[in-house]
Amino acid sequence: MSRLLEISGLSKHFGGVAALEEIALEAERGAIVGIIGPNGAGKTTLFNCISGVIRPESGRVRFGTEGRAQDLLGLAPHEICRMGIARTFQNIRLFPEMSVLENVRIGAYVRTQADWWEALWPWSRRVRQEEAWTSELALRLLDRVGLSNKVDQTAGSLSYGQQRRVELARALASEPDLLLLDEPAAGLNHAERQELMGFLRDLRREELTILLIEHDMRVVMPVCDRVTVLDHGLRIAEGIPKTVQEDPHVIEAYLGTET
Repeated sequence: MSRLLEISGLSKHFGGVAALEEIALEAERGAIVGIIGPNGAGKTTLFNCISGVIRPESGRVRFGTEGRAQDLLGLAPHEICRMGIARTFQNIRLFPEMSVLENVRIGAYVRTQADWWEALWPWSRRVRQEEAWTSELALRLLDRVGLSNKVDQTAGSLSYGQQRRVELARALASEPDLLLLDEPAAGLNHAERQELMGFLRDLRREELTILLIEHDMRVVMPVCDRVTVLDHGLRIAEGIPKTVQEDPHVIEAYLGTET
C-alpha cells in the first residue's frame, strides 16, 4: 500500500501547555489507524491540525500519494475537505432542524461546480443537475447506513446512534480519500458498535483510509491495522494492536492494569 498521510514534528501549544509535541504519524492508503490515549492526550487537537481547524506552531502534514503529496498547513478547512479529507466530531454537529437528507447533501456540496450566482437562477441546467446528483448520492449513503426510512425526518428527532450514522454519511458525501472519525462509537449500544465495526471494515476494503479516535478498545483492537498512543501531547507507542496493547507504558498511561 502507498502512503497517503505523513505527519512529522507536529507541535501545538495552548498557553504553556503542550497539546502536541513533535508528533509523527503515517497512514497508508486503505489502512485504519487508531489514535488512543487518555482525555487531554491531544487526540482531537491532532484532528484539528490535520483538518485546518487550528494551525500548529511547527511540523508538517503532507497528504497524497507518492509524487503528488501536498502540505496541508495554512490551508482552510474547506480547501482541505476539497482535497479529500473529511471528518466527524466528538460532539455531533448536525443541523437539527434540517432533514436527514438535507444534512447529508451538505457534505456533497464541496464537489459541486456551480457558482453562487447560478444558484439564484433555479432554471440553471448545472444547478438542476447538481441538485439531482447530491440528492442521489445522499439517498445512496443513507441507505448504506440503514437510514433510508428516515430521509424526511429532522436530524434532531433521531436517536443518538442514528445521528452518529447521519454524520458519518455526511462525511462520506464529500467523497474523501481520508476519513477522520472522532469517537464514532461513543453512546452506541452493543449492536450499533458491531454494525459500525462491520461498516469500517467495508470502507477499508474500498481503500478508504481512516484515522479513528476511540476510547472503546472493543472497537479499536479488532478493526485497526495500526495504533498510535498519545499521552499529554506525546506519542508514547505505535504499532500493531497486539503490540500496543501489551506495551507497559501504554498499560500504565491508558489501558490500566487488572487488580
